[in-house]
Amino acid sequence: MLRGAKKFGWLFDLLLLSAAISVYFLFPESLGLGTRILVMILFVLSLDLALGYAGIPTLGHAIVFGVGAYAAGLFAIHVTGEPLTGLIVGAVAGATIAFMSGLLLLRTNHLTLVMISVAMAQIAFEIANQAGVVTGGVDGLGGIEMRPLLGRFDFDFFGKTAYLYSIAVVAVLFVAMKLFVSSPFVLSCEGIREQRQRMEALGVGIYWRLVAMYTIAGAVGGIAGALNAQTTQYVSLEVLGFILSAEAVVMLILGGVGRLYGAILGTIIFMVVHHIASGIDPANWLFVIGAMIIVVVFVAPKGILSLFFGPGRSR
Repeated sequence: MLRGAKKFGWLFDLLLLSAAISVYFLFPESLGLGTRILVMILFVLSLDLALGYAGIPTLGHAIVFGVGAYAAGLFAIHVTGEPLTGLIVGAVAGATIAFMSGLLLLRTNHLTLVMISVAMAQIAFEIANQAGVVTGGVDGLGGIEMRPLLGRFDFDFFGKTAYLYSIAVVAVLFVAMKLFVSSPFVLSCEGIREQRQRMEALGVGIYWRLVAMYTIAGAVGGIAGALNAQTTQYVSLEVLGFILSAEAVVMLILGGVGRLYGAILGTIIFMVVHHIASGIDPANWLFVIGAMIIVVVFVAPKGILSLFFGPGRSR
């Protein structure tokens, strides 16, 4: 039965990949939106590693996204615009800021942790704002020029290369995360989330496991930020804003926390509804988002994915 479930999971992955590729041919005028959705899927997946699997409640996760975006943007401007190297730079930057902030953040818990995470992200926002000579400040970081992907594929005005590039990055990292969340390390993090005192009694090193998990989540979030900088060729202060962190949490809750597929589903639904509602009524589109969240909370408190696969965890 377990083998059958795994086969079904990989089949579902292929269907998701096929659907993403079909968008390239069916909706060529919406590739910009599609790329943005893919970037946000990766960012929300990184949040799921921290919040869903390790139980780290953060409302400042934009700090890893923003630092990764600025690092990749500055690297492209001052060193090289080679895309894959830029992703590595974003991963290192995201992991570094997650590790440094996690050393303090994870010595707290519950509401204190949430508030400190928000404060750290706001500090990073203000640093980026004040360091306008380097980051561009309120005007944003422009002048990012990407070299052809693999030396052959130019980043065109219509976003074709950016979209396919984003699909490849998200697909590779999603497969890696599926394997990672089944590892003994992540299982121990889930044990910490569910029964912290029992894990402590068993002699498990709580603090450093959480720091390690938060650092890994930061690396993935940094890659998402780098991917965003590369595909838009611009970095604004909003990449460090509270709104980005809050929206990521909402997307994760909509789909289902602690379920990688939930992060994908919640992001797609939120982004599509956001796009349609804001196009119909730019002034009141948040009403639609708020109503949707209320309905989901009452109908499917474990996330929309639970309506199809039950309340259990889907790795």
